[in-house]
Amino acid sequence: MKLALNQMKAASLALLVIIATASQWGAAEAAGTKKAYFAGGCFWCVESDFESVNGVREVVSGYTGGTTANPTYKKITKGGTGHYEAVEIQYDPARVGYDELLYKFFRSVDPTDAGGQFCDRGESYRTAVFVTNSGERAAAEAAKARAQKDLGRKIVTPILDASRFYKAEPYHQNYYKRDDIVLTRRGPKSMANAYKFYRKACKRDAKVSALWGSDAPFVGLHN
Repeated sequence: MKLALNQMKAASLALLVIIATASQWGAAEAAGTKKAYFAGGCFWCVESDFESVNGVREVVSGYTGGTTANPTYKKITKGGTGHYEAVEIQYDPARVGYDELLYKFFRSVDPTDAGGQFCDRGESYRTAVFVTNSGERAAAEAAKARAQKDLGRKIVTPILDASRFYKAEPYHQNYYKRDDIVLTRRGPKSMANAYKFYRKACKRDAKVSALWGSDAPFVGLHN
């Protein structure tokens, strides 16, 4: 009886150690993750671009910058909510810095266009960088100034204080790499193929390449 009780105590202690270790590991992982918020037109495209960056753990498509609570894709594309299609980039700052993400962002969009991006027009498709503190704002303003100097044209992408980020509907997450079948103008396609068709038809890479040349970080990645 005593032996069995001691074994139970030992097993319980071992379980507590495992739970504590897992909790500490999870906390350490969370502490090592930072978030950046960018709006660059179609969030499928920004998500697919930045998930290719070493050090980025996950990119979530969503909505931010507006005044309407609980926005939906239908509401924001109709207009009037003030929201942008945006992404939340979860990254490891030990592997990729915020400055590098900003550098890539400005060169992955047309930051001279105030009315949308490429074939997508309207307020929800505008570009913006959303910052959560003064350090991010200073970095974003510096990145914008550098991009404007390099491009030789006025950049209209605003640097805005971050507001609540709403995760987009499940349908939109990881759209660029899913096998689900959807109906397009060219017939049934997987989401991944529909995404490639859309990106090419919208001339996103062609326009970015024309603007930024060899500095465009993601052109050709999705062929």
